[in-house]
Amino acid sequence: MRLEIVGVEGLPEIKPGDDLAGIIAETADLADGDVVVVTQKIVSKAEGAMVAVDPDDPLSHKPVVEQESVRVLRRRGDLVISETKHGFVCANAGVDRSNVDADQAALLPDDPDKSARRIRSGIKAKAGVDVGVIVSDTFGRPWRRGVADVAIGSAGVRPILDLRGTEDASGRELQVTEVAIADELAAAAELVMGKAENIPVAVIRGGKAAWLGPGSIRSDLVRPPSEDLFR
Repeated sequence: MRLEIVGVEGLPEIKPGDDLAGIIAETADLADGDVVVVTQKIVSKAEGAMVAVDPDDPLSHKPVVEQESVRVLRRRGDLVISETKHGFVCANAGVDRSNVDADQAALLPDDPDKSARRIRSGIKAKAGVDVGVIVSDTFGRPWRRGVADVAIGSAGVRPILDLRGTEDASGRELQVTEVAIADELAAAAELVMGKAENIPVAVIRGGKAAWLGPGSIRSDLVRPPSEDLFR
C-alpha cells in the first residue's frame, strides 16, 4: 500500500465570509476518494469565529478562554485545561493566537462536523469530486509530551475504524481494537503542513475505502463521560 500526502500551497489569506470550499477546489489537485485535511484556523477565519484581544497583552485572551469553557479540569499558572461545548478537552478551550493577527484570537468552529460537511459539499459542487474532509486542530496528549494534530470535525471519513470481530495476522479475533482513523489521518497531514509553513490544507491520496464513510467526531470519537476513568 502506498499513501501520498501533499500540502496545498498557494492558498490566499482566508478572511471572514470567504468561500473556503471554492478556494480549496480551485487550488488543490483533487480526485474521488481523496481526503482533504483542513486546519481549524482557516475554518474559523472563514466562519468569522474570531474575537478581538489586546495585541500588547499576551494574556488578554484569558477571559475568552473562560467563556468558551464549560468546565475547567486543571489550572497551572496561565495554563487552563478545560472542556469545550463540543466535548473536547484541551488547552485554553481551543482559543488560539497563533497564525492570526496580533489583535485577534481564533475560537473553535461552532460545529466542526457541520463545517466539514459544508466544505465537502462545496468541493463536490465546485470540482465535481467526492472527497472526505477532516477539520484538524493541535492538541496535547495526557501522559505524553508534545502536540499532535487530531480531527475535530469530519465528513465522509469514518472517525473510528472498528476492527472488533476481525482477525489479526495470526488469526486471533480482535476484541477491543477501534482505530481512530480520522485522528491518524489528521496527524499524518500535519507532517506536510507544519506549524509555520503557511500550508493549512493537505490532500491524502491512496487511502483504503474502509476509511471513508459516515460519522461524527463529536458523537463517535469523543469518549462519553460514562466511559471516562479520569474525569
